[in-house]
Amino acid sequence: MDFSCEQKETGMRPGLKAFLGTVLGTALFFTAALVMGDEYTQTIASRNIATFDDAASAGSWIVQGSKYATKDFPQMQLVRAWPESLYGKNKTSKSLFALGIHGKFDRKSYNYIELIPAAKDSSGKLVPKGIPIPGRVKSIDMWVWGANYNYYLNVHLRDYRGIDHVLRMGSLLFTGWKDLSTTISGAIPQARQYIPRYAGLEITKLVIWTAPDEKVDDFYFFIDEISVVTDLYETRFDGEQLADPVTLNNLWQQGTR
Repeated sequence: MDFSCEQKETGMRPGLKAFLGTVLGTALFFTAALVMGDEYTQTIASRNIATFDDAASAGSWIVQGSKYATKDFPQMQLVRAWPESLYGKNKTSKSLFALGIHGKFDRKSYNYIELIPAAKDSSGKLVPKGIPIPGRVKSIDMWVWGANYNYYLNVHLRDYRGIDHVLRMGSLLFTGWKDLSTTISGAIPQARQYIPRYAGLEITKLVIWTAPDEKVDDFYFFIDEISVVTDLYETRFDGEQLADPVTLNNLWQQGTR
């Protein structure tokens, strides 16, 4: 069966084709600019969005394992440890900590451990609460201590539509501290067509997966200094205060009919 197609002459003059192509290209350019937001003027900055040097940080994460997790595991606590690539030997005795995880599973499988950022609700219960990322994020990195297990780390990002995107941070098949990073695809939306255009992402969880043939009966890993490289630029415009939902609601409530 022949799936080839034969090109036919349309009879359209070359000059007219070029003109229509220019018009279409211009229209697509301005449409994309409206949807994507500030893509051509940028203010690139590095921001630390999670650190564990405060003792209260341990209470702001939920840790849970998959179905074969050993009873009372995984465990989580702050440990006085840090990447020497960042702080050296810490001869000044700064208060430096990392988030430590002690994992155990009863059998080999595609096991996983979830680290979920959280906050206390009105009743004092710890509930999931994503970490907002400022600006339009370009990349995410974090320091991870590995013990040469064949595991890997994913980060989950949620966009303004409530859709989660899973990105691979990297393998944990290494020894000691390593800075893992991943870039953010332009296919993940961080802006709307309509005002307010800015629509930032948030981290909803970190997930460590084990290879099905790897040892899982007793292991540790540590995480420190979650950071982003992000574009903080926002175009200013007349009446921009009306684009802020809180300001707009207050003004609306104070208005007269």
